[in-house]
Amino acid sequence: QVQLVESGGGLVQPGGSLRLSCAASGTIFNGDVMGWYRQAPGKQRELVANVLGTGRTNYADSVKGRFTISRDNAVNTVYLEMNNLKPEDTAVYLCNVRDGPTVYWGQGTQVTVSS
Repeated sequence: QVQLVESGGGLVQPGGSLRLSCAASGTIFNGDVMGWYRQAPGKQRELVANVLGTGRTNYADSVKGRFTISRDNAVNTVYLEMNNLKPEDTAVYLCNVRDGPTVYWGQGTQVTVSS
């Protein structure tokens, strides 16, 4: 069983930065896909970014050039560095780990971008 705990959310002004962390307890394999999704009120959950075990990354078009995902396999943690934040980035950000057919979700951390 894997448990995911996110941290790093908060309130930030437009143009600001935040760094999210997601620590996984349990057994995580280097081949697992780790990523971040977000869900804004009234909207569907969407993929923000993920990183494969090979290190390959994928980003939503809306965050390319502003967000950077990384992972540290030694401590089973995935990070999301968010720069130049915009009000439309406001959402609950959820950590996600995919181990073959099994998917794990964190509880989410709120990110609010507002002046």
